[in-house]
Amino acid sequence: MSAFSNGDIFVGETLGTAALILLGGGVCAAVTLKKSKAINAGWLAITFGWGFAVLIAAYMSAPKSGAHLNPAVTLAIAVESGDWSKVPLYIGSQLIGAVIGAVLVWVTYLGQFQANEEPTLGIFSTGPEIRNPIQNLLTEIIGTFVLCFAILTQGLNKELGLSGLGILIVALTVVGIGLSLGGPTGYAINPARDLGPRIAHSFLPIPHKGGSDWSYAWIPVVGPVIGGLLAGGLFHVTF
Repeated sequence: MSAFSNGDIFVGETLGTAALILLGGGVCAAVTLKKSKAINAGWLAITFGWGFAVLIAAYMSAPKSGAHLNPAVTLAIAVESGDWSKVPLYIGSQLIGAVIGAVLVWVTYLGQFQANEEPTLGIFSTGPEIRNPIQNLLTEIIGTFVLCFAILTQGLNKELGLSGLGILIVALTVVGIGLSLGGPTGYAINPARDLGPRIAHSFLPIPHKGGSDWSYAWIPVVGPVIGGLLAGGLFHVTF
C-alpha cells in the first residue's frame, strides 16, 4: 500500500469501485428489471457479469492503487504486511466509489426503474434465501476467505503480477465463488459492494422500491471483514 500516493489511492479506488458496482449492479438490473432486454437471463449471467466487472475495474485501477476495490482485501493485505497506515483511505475511497457506481446503475436504467412495480434492493445489495444470521454470516466469511486467500497466494508468483494474468485469475475466482458459494446469500464478499449500493438504494427516488433491509445489512459487512482478517492472518502464519 505504501507504494502508492494518497491521491492515487483515492482516484484509483474510487473510480475502480465505481466501475465494479456499475457493471456488477448493472447485470443485476439487466436480469431483474422489466423492459430490459436481458430480463430473466439467470444466475450464470449474474456470476459472469460480476466476474467481468472485477476484471475491468481491476485493470482500470491497478496502476493507481493496486486495485483492492474491497475493504476485506485491504484488511487481508494489512494483516499480512503489517502496514495499516492507508487502510482508512482505501476503505473510504471504496465506499464512495460504491455509492457512485450504484447511482450510475440507476441512471443507466432510469426508464426501467421508473416503470418498476417491484422491490429493487436485490439489484443493489445482497440478501439471504434463508434468513439465518449464523449461517448467513458463516457463508460470507467462507466466501470472502477464499477470495482473499487466493489473492494473497498469487503474490507468491511474481510472474503473474508482471504479466497481468493475476487480475484475470481473481476475476475467475469471483465467478467460481458465485457459482459454488453464492446461492445462500448472493455472495457480497465485499463490504463496500453491499453497503454503498444499499445507501444509494435508501435515497434514490425509485418507485415501489421497498425497504433497504438494514436489519440484515451488518452481515455482508461483518462477514467479509472477518473473512479478510482470517485470510490475512493464516497467510501471514503459513507463508
